[in-house]
Amino acid sequence: MTRTLLIAALLTALPAVAAPLDAALTTISERSGFTKTGRYDEVIALCDAFAARYPEAVRCQDFGTTPEGRPMKVLVVSKVGALTPEAAKAQNLPVTLIQGGIHAGEIDGKDAGFLALRQALDGEVAVGALEKQVLLFVPVFNVDGHERFAAWNRPNQRGPEEMGWRTTAQNYNLNRDYVKADTPEMQAMLALVNAWDPLAYIDLHVTDGAKFEHDVSIQVEPVHGGDETLRKAGTALRDGVIAYLAEQGSLPLPFYPSFVVNDDPSSGFEDGVATPRFSHGYFQLRNRLGMLVETHSWRDYPHRVKVTHDTILSLLDLIAQNGAQWRVQALAADVRAQLLGGKPVALDYKATDTVRTIDFRGYEYTRTPSEVSGALMTRYDESKPQVWQVPMRDELVPAHVVDAPKAGYIVPAAHAAWVGAKLDQHGVTYRRLDAPLSKYAVQAFRADTATFAAQSVEGHQRATLEGKWTPEKRTIGAGALFVPIAQPKARLVMALLEPQAPDALVAWGEFNNYFERKEYMEDYVAEDVAREMLKDPKVKAAFEQRLEEDKAFADSPQQRLEFFARRHSSWDDQYRRYPVVRIDRAPR
Repeated sequence: MTRTLLIAALLTALPAVAAPLDAALTTISERSGFTKTGRYDEVIALCDAFAARYPEAVRCQDFGTTPEGRPMKVLVVSKVGALTPEAAKAQNLPVTLIQGGIHAGEIDGKDAGFLALRQALDGEVAVGALEKQVLLFVPVFNVDGHERFAAWNRPNQRGPEEMGWRTTAQNYNLNRDYVKADTPEMQAMLALVNAWDPLAYIDLHVTDGAKFEHDVSIQVEPVHGGDETLRKAGTALRDGVIAYLAEQGSLPLPFYPSFVVNDDPSSGFEDGVATPRFSHGYFQLRNRLGMLVETHSWRDYPHRVKVTHDTILSLLDLIAQNGAQWRVQALAADVRAQLLGGKPVALDYKATDTVRTIDFRGYEYTRTPSEVSGALMTRYDESKPQVWQVPMRDELVPAHVVDAPKAGYIVPAAHAAWVGAKLDQHGVTYRRLDAPLSKYAVQAFRADTATFAAQSVEGHQRATLEGKWTPEKRTIGAGALFVPIAQPKARLVMALLEPQAPDALVAWGEFNNYFERKEYMEDYVAEDVAREMLKDPKVKAAFEQRLEEDKAFADSPQQRLEFFARRHSSWDDQYRRYPVVRIDRAPR
């Protein structure tokens, strides 16, 4: 089929394109036959135009300002007048937040969303859906990146003719920022989420990667992680969208199609649970449904817009039908989360070694050395579809499990201001201690090893800690924060404050100072100290035993001297001690 015939066939499937009811509500993309996408001034104009055309059902609002001074726009949509968070809550309506352009080169969601919204408001599709939910539509999340506009911003993507850039004006990747929330954009989004408490958060993307026939992947959590009962709702949402897309002629997948070995189709796939730096890994920690939609970059723009459009319609219908029940289940999960104190909680997940073989619709390919790079390269023949039989590891189990603190966490006063601001951004509950706690029973985490990443990630030097919690008595100063575990966002609290959680504040390097040695004993002093200490028979015996059992220790002058330095009163008690502690009894 020629490109012209393909576009014509696709446009036939989008009835409003042929005869839009109001040209002011069409996009540049729609008018171009989905070969172009508009600039951000079009989003601003469309937001106002929708509010003017449907004054009883749509509000156009700013919810933030970007670092370059652009307004961040959200369309609030409801056919029953629930255009404020208070009204939505009063009517017990589920809220659906659909977001486009978090990676602004992957802009299908903006153009598909405006089209689907107009059709739904005019009663052409998803009839009655906007009477049973509130829709929040953010056409472009990464606004400044959207305006870094050029033809080759996504060289491994077919269309549109020009598009925005992946990162923000400050060069942040917003879909790595949900927990650490470094950016003004993410802080604005979290404020919007805290105000509206969406049941479902839908993040619209386009894949990178290989060439194959499948045109979209749909991933949802909780399905494998999070609240076990709420996983049923997450699974129903995922499977419902996948079934609808298959009926429309798509080839949807329930996992992200990234090969285990880069560029090698025979290596197959491994499923997983996203960590909370990502949108669909974050919202399960709030006991809400997070969905990642990834259309396939090697399908052209008309096809991708259609698939995204179909996904949005499916979501509106599914949440209209089931959202009230799912909202009740989410609120019940909030209650269960308040009872997690002392119970085991998974911090992250991994695939087991169990392997099954799946059929995957790809193309014939060869793997031969490149005359350019010299590397072994895969070349696909898109004229020859082929069903690959490849390994899949998709049995997922918890990787790290810790017991939640029985009462909560204490953040010392020295860190109360910035940690408190971070907790506020996430809507986490805490209180300040007005009086000190003397010799209070706590659990403290001391790292046996602290490994810093060799390269920065998102402007952070990440840290990986190995160690354990141990009982201690600690005097805690006034002004410290008590963060109770008995709250709906208990899993999010642990994701932020557990030192071995994959996206905890400490993992992002926010406490690296505590894992850097600041004070030293000169070697010649340590020699004298060691000789004095060796007069103690217990120290002497321990030293000789270590020499006999640990060759690396015996061969290292530095380790041998540190053996004695650690036993000296001058040793820094805070070295490798995480300053946040856990408690089993809430302070008064």
